[in-house]
Amino acid sequence: MQIKSIRDVDIENKRIFLRVDFNVSIKEGKIDDDFRIKMALDTIEYLLTKRAKVIIATHLGRPKGKKDPDLSLKNIAKRLEDYVGIEVGFISDSVGSRVADAVSNLESGEILMLENLRFYSEEEKNDDEFASELASLADVYVNDAFSVSHRAHASVSAITSHLPSYAGLLMEKEFNALGEVYHKPKKPLVIAMGGAKIATKVKLIKRFLDKADHILIGGVISNVILDAKGISIGKSKMDGNDRSELENLDLTSPKLHLPVDLVVAKEISEDAESEVVATGSVSEDDLILDIGPSTVDLFSNIVKNAKMVVWNGPFGYSEIEKFANGTDNFADVLCKSDAYKVVGGGESITALDKTGNLSKIDFVSTGGGAMLEFLAGDPMPGVEPLLRDKSNN
Repeated sequence: MQIKSIRDVDIENKRIFLRVDFNVSIKEGKIDDDFRIKMALDTIEYLLTKRAKVIIATHLGRPKGKKDPDLSLKNIAKRLEDYVGIEVGFISDSVGSRVADAVSNLESGEILMLENLRFYSEEEKNDDEFASELASLADVYVNDAFSVSHRAHASVSAITSHLPSYAGLLMEKEFNALGEVYHKPKKPLVIAMGGAKIATKVKLIKRFLDKADHILIGGVISNVILDAKGISIGKSKMDGNDRSELENLDLTSPKLHLPVDLVVAKEISEDAESEVVATGSVSEDDLILDIGPSTVDLFSNIVKNAKMVVWNGPFGYSEIEKFANGTDNFADVLCKSDAYKVVGGGESITALDKTGNLSKIDFVSTGGGAMLEFLAGDPMPGVEPLLRDKSNN
């Protein structure tokens, strides 16, 4: 299966509607992490070298269809300007006559950034009329926002019925790298799953149970599985999930590796007293907040012999430093491994980045949920229209 690449079409002097994901972390009004901006630079620079007229669109945060000055893209346009070295025009709308006029004045090799798409409720409703208005600004649509391509939103899905549609260089890289994981994995293959979002993760585990050699499980997903096996998890998080999510999953498979010890506390706080207990010894009033050192050793020994490791999601409540040890230690071991390493999900990337290890990962996916859905084999509304045929397998 191949994806239609922007490199396959003549874009010189064409108006390109480029959908990116610049949903970056903002703290106290300032950009805290511009990882996603940097990941899109190859595509933007490619378009500029081809003398295209580049119209950039993205979302930021969850403004719920209302204009919020704290979620404006004005500062993001300025940050992009720092990277590309040319002026990045910005307009405080995404559709309408002002936008149309600004686009009509755009010269080849110039960039215009539209305002936050989610200031319009029609975006998340996948509204076709809104998508048609966006499409009217351009000659070609390019999707470089893999991380939101599992969402049926107007600028991701509906717009593709109005314009010739292609993948950007980042989208192409994501598609090829993750496709390699499923179709041509290096063996032994280890899948490491943490965090929540259990429905998609269980689907992925089922899909890879035959293909993978080991599946390491921590976080909320391990709580649900331990509970299903009749092992006490105290008052730990289940995120509303129940055992029905595990239907048809072979919980007795020797490939599934659950924590053998756990870090527990009575409350979630930096000051909480914590202790390490054996799995099965969690008290009724305990919260499971991390994997224990014996589990880290178990997971580490498996990773040391792997040829490919795919990791998505933290193994504990990593937002609090004292409960991030399992995740951080696993990240450190992973980076020392000779395996081909694929990582996705914000918390996993953060764990690697804060220790300076992110550069040691062979492929970092910009999408957490999108990566999971792609590997689980779910059709993705933003990817399907870019395929040369409609099969995703």
